[in-house]
Amino acid sequence: MARLNVNATRMELLKLRKRLAIAARGHKLLKDKLEELMRNVYSLIDEIQVMRKEVEQALRGAFARFALAKAQRDPRATDLATSLPGVKLSIESGIRRILNVKAPTFKPRLEGRIRCYGFLQTSGELDMALGEIVKVLEKMVLLAEKEKTLELVAEEIERTRRRVNALEYVVIPNITETIAYINLKLSEMERGNLTRLMRIKEIIRG
Repeated sequence: MARLNVNATRMELLKLRKRLAIAARGHKLLKDKLEELMRNVYSLIDEIQVMRKEVEQALRGAFARFALAKAQRDPRATDLATSLPGVKLSIESGIRRILNVKAPTFKPRLEGRIRCYGFLQTSGELDMALGEIVKVLEKMVLLAEKEKTLELVAEEIERTRRRVNALEYVVIPNITETIAYINLKLSEMERGNLTRLMRIKEIIRG
């Protein structure tokens, strides 16, 4: 703790008491915000873990079907069928606020036909593989949205925690110590003034 460099006056004492009240109120608000941010983080982590498993499982299934499609037909025909994509993916982005955190929102849009090849030289497994990839695309975009949100919320938690610690371990203790110091000095001054008044009275009486 370090005492603030202020004059030991009643005016400064009043100012410091106001500052202490504001700091204590700010500390409480930041602690509440920190707790809410932590709840959001735990919720996001749970959602991301579930979603990532679903995405990985869907992609493994799609890649397995794609490998099977190449095994059932001429691999070159399968590669040729998928070399010219007929689908255009675009993502609309936006912003939503989570306790002052600007979190992104992503919305995928698919245009075109996923199957833009003839069926004679390709396997039905290729159709199903591409169909599964299209289904999982939206979930992949949503997963990216949640992972970016988690990163931003985690950064806000770190900033908020630093501010809470600064108030709790530096600002509030320093103001409290300075208030105690000023109270002590003012008490000493009052005792000194009282002593001088008593001496003046004695002199007058004498």
